[in-house]
Amino acid sequence: MKIAIFGTGYVGLVTGACLANLGHHVTCVDIDENKINSIKQGIIPFYEPGLPKLVKNNIQKKRLQFTTDAKTAINEAQAIFNCVGTPGKEDGSANLEYVFQVTKTVAVHTPSDQFKILINKSTVPPGTAKSCQKLIKETNPSSQVQILSNPEFLKEGAAVHDFTHPDRIVVGTNQTTTKNNELIEKAKSLIRKIYLGRSRLYIPFIETSWETSEIIKYASNAFLATKISFINEVANIADIANADIKVIAQAMGMDYRISSKFLGAGVGYGGSCFPKDVRALANTAKQFGYTANLLTQVDLTNKAQKDVLPNKILNYFQNKIENKTITVLGLSFKPKTSDMREAPSTHIIKKLIQNGAKIKAYDPIAIEEAKHLFTENELQSITFTQSQKDATTNTEAIALITEWDEFRTLDFESLKIEAPNCHVIFDGRNIYEPDQVIEAGFDYVGIGRQ
Repeated sequence: MKIAIFGTGYVGLVTGACLANLGHHVTCVDIDENKINSIKQGIIPFYEPGLPKLVKNNIQKKRLQFTTDAKTAINEAQAIFNCVGTPGKEDGSANLEYVFQVTKTVAVHTPSDQFKILINKSTVPPGTAKSCQKLIKETNPSSQVQILSNPEFLKEGAAVHDFTHPDRIVVGTNQTTTKNNELIEKAKSLIRKIYLGRSRLYIPFIETSWETSEIIKYASNAFLATKISFINEVANIADIANADIKVIAQAMGMDYRISSKFLGAGVGYGGSCFPKDVRALANTAKQFGYTANLLTQVDLTNKAQKDVLPNKILNYFQNKIENKTITVLGLSFKPKTSDMREAPSTHIIKKLIQNGAKIKAYDPIAIEEAKHLFTENELQSITFTQSQKDATTNTEAIALITEWDEFRTLDFESLKIEAPNCHVIFDGRNIYEPDQVIEAGFDYVGIGRQ
């Protein structure tokens, strides 16, 4: 099949490369010509394991191409994926400007005698697909373009695997009208063909309404965010009660109804999905006249959690960290990604700098992205290093923020020699065992650890 993908960001590029790898002929469209040219040369604008090789292989096989020519891409495609960004506004609602721009562009450039499906893969609030279908008809009354909702469930750092091994494939269609049933059935048949290589007996293909499919994505992310905020709240209680959150979480996770996943206490969640989607779902509820108190509190709890580690650092040094050198290990919001959006490290570093600290920071991937998130004055207090060893040499404290694998094997014996003035490890992700750190001659401060 011939498929067009609008948007070459995280979702669009992963979707395009993976669909091309299934054998489809995919054209990725973006308005940024420099970005398109860079991708053609093999320069991926973000870090995602396995994606560069996938893009390169499918370009060579002539199944994947990139362009700024929206009209040609639309005319040649049987199916079009809308993968543009939906950034959050100040009030928490999703900005749907780009989604509607693509919808209108498709309506303008699709001849009335051609049947196509426009698939919303971007994360959007309920009612968006309905608005898109209405916009299609307003723009081109005789259009046969049918809107489908097909939310993505890709984890950064494992997106290629998630696309090729999905837990479920959700498709939302117009179920509120008896008109054009033939077109709707045709649309459903077409999207099934797109995913033919992914369909398995053990992978449910869920067909539902537009609104239900749109809420499924929000609800999934909001629930996982809730688990994180919950365990962080319990960790803060464990701190006061002299209990160990790791043992608590382990025991909780043994209950099959709870599961151990997303029960790792730490410095809070970040990224492009959880913060935005929790707020957007709460805002959607508000628009319908309902106050989503739980979702609001999940967001507030996460914001407060980002203060826990810097407050522990300040308390340890009795609020005297002026001109102290503190090493920050890990900048991205999670391992295996360069994404710095709402990363806890940014807030933590800024607070330490505000209290006079000097920062040595290292991350295997995200340093360049991180540099853009600090002011010129703040950057004067930060030294970005090229290795973990450079970051931990001649420091007075180490704060682990992101649990990259290379930080799990920190050599405490060598550290005593390289940083003789360092006497404490602040473990923001609870990846070290307190006894091991203490035996090596350091004080240990974790999140909810004894």
